Amino acid sequence: MANPYLPNWEYIPDGEPRVFGDRVYIYGSHDQAGSNKFCDYVLKCWSAPLSDLNSWTCHGDIFHTQPDRDHGADTSWTVSNNELFAPDVVEKDGKYYLFAYIVNARGCVAVSDRPEGPFLLLSQYEYTISDEICCNGWFIDPGVLVDDDGKVYIYCGFERSFMAEVNPDKMYEILDGTCIEHIIPCEPDPAHGFDKEETLFYEAASLRKVGGVYYLIYSPKRGSRLAYATSDKPTGPFTYRGYIVDNGVDYPGGNNHGSIACMNGQWYIFYHRMTNATIMSRRACVERIQILPDGTIPPVEMTSLGFEESLSPYKETPADIACVLKGSCFITEKTVFERVITNICDGDVMGFKYYDFGEDFSSKTMLFAAQVKGCGCDARLHILIDSEDGEEIGGCDIGPCDGAVQTVVKAVTGRHAVFFKVTTNYDGWTGAYFKGRCLFELKSFLFMK
Repeated sequence: MANPYLPNWEYIPDGEPRVFGDRVYIYGSHDQAGSNKFCDYVLKCWSAPLSDLNSWTCHGDIFHTQPDRDHGADTSWTVSNNELFAPDVVEKDGKYYLFAYIVNARGCVAVSDRPEGPFLLLSQYEYTISDEICCNGWFIDPGVLVDDDGKVYIYCGFERSFMAEVNPDKMYEILDGTCIEHIIPCEPDPAHGFDKEETLFYEAASLRKVGGVYYLIYSPKRGSRLAYATSDKPTGPFTYRGYIVDNGVDYPGGNNHGSIACMNGQWYIFYHRMTNATIMSRRACVERIQILPDGTIPPVEMTSLGFEESLSPYKETPADIACVLKGSCFITEKTVFERVITNICDGDVMGFKYYDFGEDFSSKTMLFAAQVKGCGCDARLHILIDSEDGEEIGGCDIGPCDGAVQTVVKAVTGRHAVFFKVTTNYDGWTGAYFKGRCLFELKSFLFMK
């Protein structure tokens, strides 16, 4: 399953991956396509068996702050401006606890006998720490750790981080005297090396324990990244180690939120990226990562791969798995059945990583075909491998009408990224009419031996 790894109609941001038993679960908030705001009033859960990470099951809406056509609200104190953001779920003593961040209202904890829910309200948070620290009980972006000794910790914050210990017998009660502020700095401190935005805390705290090391994954002030800091204790101090992924590299970026999980011996970073030319309409993505012996995680690039090691160029590639979009172009949902790259203008670049073209074969050429929607213009689609400045293996003309275009390209073997660069022949005084104009929309493409 390529990125995004959930069905194309699903918009899950803020995904927290959790492995329970023989399945991996994703707990996330929920965006709407084309919405002008973050999230709505439900939390969702998807899961897949560890034996088949391309077979995802939707467990539906697991918590609500507003009634919908099938459910009442799970909270009695919420109103129409109380959307649900960024949840987390942990297991303790055979029960599964959901920590809900409710915008503009006190957050809460819900419980279930099953990791997929449904979750029933346990309680609002009970605490004595300052309302200024926890934003009047919101407990923004809760990331929760149940440590090996049974102690429970919660990590939260927006533009200022804090952590505290949770009463393990009452999973909603914050223990007095355990709050620690600014576990990740929120202001530059050159004396301690904190003079870059990527080291400073913004939001999206998520804690994982790997061996004896505590990893705090978070969104730094440079907001399109997921950074991480480590400590040998759950209470810190935490040392900045670097960033893992940046959803804004050669792509329309925005906030980022996610965490790491190990499945079948392979570590992954789960995150989201944007569509519809907004910083909303976010979709769940994943990349393979390495945790090196020294505890560092080398940064990884965004790809189209999802859980695959390589994609097949000989199967139809939907345009909306592009991981590079430079210029004016962006992915948009036209219907629940159709997503395209639209607003493709002169000079735009689209990239897809990575394909396995296979071993040597006798032909020196192969065919390329693409499904396009014309926009009344003429354009040229240049087909390159490895980078936008890589070898051009062919190109085809895009006309003003809808349909399929096809051309002969140079045959290649091995593993490559595929890039498209768009140009026009309009110049002089006529070119001014087409500057910045959408030339066509890309639906899908494939190669044929």
